[in-house]
Amino acid sequence: MNSLRSHRVIIASLFLPSTAVLGDSTPPSPDEIAVAPGPPSFLHPNSTLRPPILRAAGPLRSIVEDLRDKSRQITPAATPHAEPTNPFASFPGLTLPQNPNSSSTSLVDALSAKAPQDNDPQTSGAINGLGGPQKRHQTTHQNSTAGQTRVQRRMSRSTAARTSSRSLSSTRLDPGLHGTKWHIESNPHCNGGLKNAVDSVGSRLRRKLWVGTLGANTDGFRESLKRNMEWRMRDNYDSLPVWIPDAEFASCYDEFCHQVLWPCLHYAIPDAPKTKSFYESASFKQYVAVNQRFADAIVAAYAEGDIIWVNDYHLMLLPALLRARLSTAPIGFFMHVAFPSSEIFRCLSMREDLLRGLLGADLIGFQTANFARHFRQTVSRILAVEALPKGVQLEDRFVDVSVFPMGIDVGSLTEKKRDPLVADWVSSLRQRYAGMKIIVGRDKLDGIQGVRQKIQAFEAFLDKYPEYQGKAVLIQVALQTTEENEIQGGVADVVSHLNSRFSTLTYQPVVFLHTQDLTFSQYLALLMVADAFVVTSLREGMALRTHEFVECQEERHRPLILSEFTGSYSYSGFRSCIPINPWDKRMTADAMHQALTMSDDEALSRWEDLHSHVVTQSAQAFVTSFLVRCLRASIEHMHMQGDAAEVASLDVARVLPRYRHSAKRLLLIDFEGTMWVRDLRKLGKSEFVPPAEVIDVLNRLADDARNEVWLLSGLQVGGMLDRVGEAAPKVGIVSENGCFIRTRPGRHSEAAWVSMVANFNLTWKAACLEILNYFTERTPGSFVEERDASIVWRFWTDPDEPSSDRQWARRQAAEAQNHIFDR
Repeated sequence: MNSLRSHRVIIASLFLPSTAVLGDSTPPSPDEIAVAPGPPSFLHPNSTLRPPILRAAGPLRSIVEDLRDKSRQITPAATPHAEPTNPFASFPGLTLPQNPNSSSTSLVDALSAKAPQDNDPQTSGAINGLGGPQKRHQTTHQNSTAGQTRVQRRMSRSTAARTSSRSLSSTRLDPGLHGTKWHIESNPHCNGGLKNAVDSVGSRLRRKLWVGTLGANTDGFRESLKRNMEWRMRDNYDSLPVWIPDAEFASCYDEFCHQVLWPCLHYAIPDAPKTKSFYESASFKQYVAVNQRFADAIVAAYAEGDIIWVNDYHLMLLPALLRARLSTAPIGFFMHVAFPSSEIFRCLSMREDLLRGLLGADLIGFQTANFARHFRQTVSRILAVEALPKGVQLEDRFVDVSVFPMGIDVGSLTEKKRDPLVADWVSSLRQRYAGMKIIVGRDKLDGIQGVRQKIQAFEAFLDKYPEYQGKAVLIQVALQTTEENEIQGGVADVVSHLNSRFSTLTYQPVVFLHTQDLTFSQYLALLMVADAFVVTSLREGMALRTHEFVECQEERHRPLILSEFTGSYSYSGFRSCIPINPWDKRMTADAMHQALTMSDDEALSRWEDLHSHVVTQSAQAFVTSFLVRCLRASIEHMHMQGDAAEVASLDVARVLPRYRHSAKRLLLIDFEGTMWVRDLRKLGKSEFVPPAEVIDVLNRLADDARNEVWLLSGLQVGGMLDRVGEAAPKVGIVSENGCFIRTRPGRHSEAAWVSMVANFNLTWKAACLEILNYFTERTPGSFVEERDASIVWRFWTDPDEPSSDRQWARRQAAEAQNHIFDR
């Protein structure tokens, strides 16, 4: 880390950690603090803001509403009162956000004086500390058309959480009002995990510069206002805003990132009639333009010695754009989400552009080894370049590809959970759910997070184990999404169905809490009282909420139920969870039963393994390891390029005088392509006759006693090379690129072939031959050369023949290489 102190780190992310907000700066109140701020949601122009509530055919009714309506009919007067749906709602000391536009009853009702009070803004905030306390504010958004409702950007489907639309109230910024008050606050749309990780290293990373957007419409800003914001944000917040036209950003972010890239990266290829927008997206032009604006901003701010860190799928083209203008700059890229197999990624029409964009970096980082392997195979298959275990070899440079598991700031979370307010909420929750088992989940309500599968599994659990009916509750914390995403996630119908089956006057099996319905202190308390935590993601990177649960179970050690399709599960430390296939609801139901009935000794043993991984793979380790590796990779690549640049064409006039006056000379001469051009149409060994002029040159050089001459060849032992050896007996020969050597004759010894791979395992050849023969049968003009220690797949066409044959052969070669690497 000491090596980083002398470097400034430029961190490029779509959204800055801070944003400009209209109005005076006032401390946030706890009721304005959402659990998990995240990227913004955008509604279409002229639309009204809809509350982020669960909907089926109509509004999802709470148990309070059901009981109220029943009491209006013929319900006996002695019917007991139902408890509120929200477990925190019966403690009326807490004021939580109210949505005047909501069509359903709020989860927060009357408050009691005995309830714990979330009055300290320092103890409240976002999950993972994503941005800290957030004040409900007026944004600097302005619609370009007067009188229209402010355009909100759609909810991000990145790993960060989503923010409440209620915290983004619309206030126009009149371009003519120079005296409009504004201030800077934490940006609820930023990549919270990244910000948290960078903040966790503290003073060890002395100099940094964030580059990104404000997360607000800025077309109405005067240039003077932009310059003022730039000055203040760079001077006080180490941030550089990138100004992007609103329409350009919306097309890039809403269309290409969310409707094309996000589904592809998470194995969600759309069916008709949406395939046209996926495969032929015109919004890629805007995606290129946004990446170019980031490149312009970074190049203008770059100084020698800076390290450039590009983050996430929104900026996949940025590394190559920067490399073209900053050839020696250390550039690293980290993918915060999953990366699919080549079969999925190859569906994208702009696949080559995206891959070449990433390969402009010195280092490309992924969350898991599987994601990194998928990337290497995809590059090899689509671009036909050499993919190695440590990276990708290009014609002029090497790109490191490695794994950097993201973690949480354990120390910060430990400090927050020790707050007395959290203990008060823990006590309240235990009273509220006395004698019941609590299963907790926290997910976005979209098809990728598997919330629908979780609800169905919980219903199967109640059916299979009826003794838990009325004694087990699933509390699902739902991160902010648009209503459209909720419907796509298919959650509303299964929740309504399950609750209609098992609800009683005092019991509701599934409780939904949106992020605006509880504070961070309450969320930590919920994790601490949980008897199990369930993640049913159908595809996900690192599920950091599982790390939080593990650390919040320091006293109780309750088990974690984790989908096998998350990046977290790929690490050995998380194999002590209860693994599930989220598509198998019976398996998930059994896992819930196993978690609730697990002995304390087994639970403790599992927790210790999980805890050991969480504290080791921390946020601090993630930041430092990535930046140090990026800097080291850049230095190594520059040295490699420097070595290559030193190999110049032979200057005969300069070398000849030194050659004549030297006492001892070593001459290494390349054979194929230099001394002799092979005719690939003549495959038989007997047809080779060494050119007389070649043999003459070799013999003349070898006859000089001061010369030691070696002929370097990729050909196999025997045949061609034996004939050269017979014609030029004083010349040493290297065969198969170093696998075999024919020694030079000595005073008391004859020339002989020596194997340099005698102790090597060559059993791989059989499988490799099988694959290459398969592709040979399907590629006209190709043939296989099997040698003693190597195999070569060759292709030849007449230069006058159509180039389409050569293009097909190149694709076949890349495909064959992909299959060989899979072996």
